[in-house]
Amino acid sequence: MDPFLLKQVIIDQQQISLPQRLVARDIDMKAIMAGSHIVVIAGIRRCGKSTLLQLIRQELKESSYYINFDDDRLVQFTISDCQTLLELFMELYGEQRTFFFDEIQNIIGWERFVRRLHDNGNKIYLTGSNAVLFSKELGTRLTGRYVQIQLYPFSFKEYLNYHRQSTLIKKNLKSNEKVELKRYFNHFFLEGGIPEYIQEHQIAHLQALYESIIYRDIIVRYHIENVHVFKELVYCLASNMGKEVSYNALRKQLNVASPSTISNYCDFLENSFLCFFINRFDFSLKKQMHYAKKIYFIDQALAKAVGFRMDEEKGRVLENIVFMELKRRNKEIYFHKDKKECDFLVKEGNKITEAIQVCYYLDSDKTKEREVGGLLEAMSLYKLKEGFILTENTFKTENITVDHQSYLIHILPVWYYSLKDS
Repeated sequence: MDPFLLKQVIIDQQQISLPQRLVARDIDMKAIMAGSHIVVIAGIRRCGKSTLLQLIRQELKESSYYINFDDDRLVQFTISDCQTLLELFMELYGEQRTFFFDEIQNIIGWERFVRRLHDNGNKIYLTGSNAVLFSKELGTRLTGRYVQIQLYPFSFKEYLNYHRQSTLIKKNLKSNEKVELKRYFNHFFLEGGIPEYIQEHQIAHLQALYESIIYRDIIVRYHIENVHVFKELVYCLASNMGKEVSYNALRKQLNVASPSTISNYCDFLENSFLCFFINRFDFSLKKQMHYAKKIYFIDQALAKAVGFRMDEEKGRVLENIVFMELKRRNKEIYFHKDKKECDFLVKEGNKITEAIQVCYYLDSDKTKEREVGGLLEAMSLYKLKEGFILTENTFKTENITVDHQSYLIHILPVWYYSLKDS
């Protein structure tokens, strides 16, 4: 790459640019900056990784060794240019020991350069938008040298912070405060947590984000030839958010020859953080892999922009919000299906520790019987004494006895559950 162009890019990118309305993320900044480990910030495009990196730069005395590899002028940059980059940093800003590399997954072989820098006693901060590249390269060349932070679109708590309503995040709420929280949650339900979309409410932002992920992170990277089928698959998955999907059924629907093609495509989507697949729980891993999976998206508004959804499918959107809240809490998530169904199981170690149902309204006897029945079946099977039914706006606790066994069921609004750790 032309060193003069690279030098110009470095100079142009020097300014620390932060959004006008800065949102405190649920991350311990002091813990991130402490120690000598490489810090890896991973997540979907436009979820705030670069902003978090700039915040870190703002807090440190050494902040000049920064470059964003998502710059179109750096398309010719390769691993062989890294030494030139290092020399230009030193020429422009003198010797420093802290490096900031944004969207580093664009550079093939980047981990070798980062390891050399780290072995020489430097502190390094990285961001990236591809899970498999990071897991593969971090695991093989940087084992034991890094800590990883998973960043998602705004949670409901962060959404409240964005709207400067942090005073509502507390344990003891007055009636008017509950009403106000519910009002903001109704907006969050529709708007999701993508920062640009929340700010400007332009559907074009979501569509541009989708196109960027699909083409730059997947189609080009994995050399997908049948783009039409791939995009039809994404449309199908987004339209079935919260439902079970099987690779074979998708293969037939899309007229694809092999289920492995569908499986690979789904892996690519998950690696880009666009969507997630969870397994039906079974103590047999082989059976888990055989069952159909459930599909969830990184953001409910993005899924709506990508797929097709009827207004009456509010329960699926609420379920997706709960799934993402569990992801933010770093939970290992499954679903239960036997004679009845339970939306989420949380596994810690070798035990199922939580069972959760999600239902928008719990107002009919038929609905309540279905939701409670599925939850009780899961609680009985996994020996849980307490379980949750998360709804749009219901507070209630019920003690139910079945076969001389007592079960406590907490019925809570999703907005309350999302803030309960606070």
